[in-house]
Amino acid sequence: PERPKAKQKYLTREELDRIMTTQLDHPARYLTRDMFLFSVFTGLAFRDICNLTPKHIVKADDGILWIRTTRQKTGTPCEIPLLDLPKQIIEKYRGIAKDGKLLPMLSCGRLNKNLKIIAHLCSIERKLIFHMSRHTYATQVCLSQGVPIESLSRMLGHRDLRSTQIYAKITNHKIAEDMGGVEARIEDKFQLPV
Repeated sequence: PERPKAKQKYLTREELDRIMTTQLDHPARYLTRDMFLFSVFTGLAFRDICNLTPKHIVKADDGILWIRTTRQKTGTPCEIPLLDLPKQIIEKYRGIAKDGKLLPMLSCGRLNKNLKIIAHLCSIERKLIFHMSRHTYATQVCLSQGVPIESLSRMLGHRDLRSTQIYAKITNHKIAEDMGGVEARIEDKFQLPV
């Protein structure tokens, strides 16, 4: 029998704001949050962040910094323009990582253990795991801000658009919810002339 597909998980805007602004209680949790946010704002998976070195950061002719790497899972190239927050994280940890890596990553298990504590400190009721950062990038950072699904697919390093379309379904559901609220607010403001 075919297993039902797990519901994709991503953070709401409010949950993301709480994670970004809550005071934490230990240096390892600050590092965990920074690595999680790096993923939220680049879409890179845990293993791909672990593999990053400074040579993966490339300045284009127009001066924009890009991450140019290959996904370990699929072998697919991905190119991601660097937003300001990941740039700040790279600067914060410059020269700290060992073995020529770009960032000082903890093990995935340790990150997830710290994320569980961070979720509690941020009053997030559900289980917070590192991979949610990638889903949050797709839904909150990209699709809900109008990034075309084709561009998102390339940045995520998906082999084909079908892999990316799961995020579009989530976003379409959110759009329907949002438009329901608009309907209630405007129904008495716009009337066809009789």
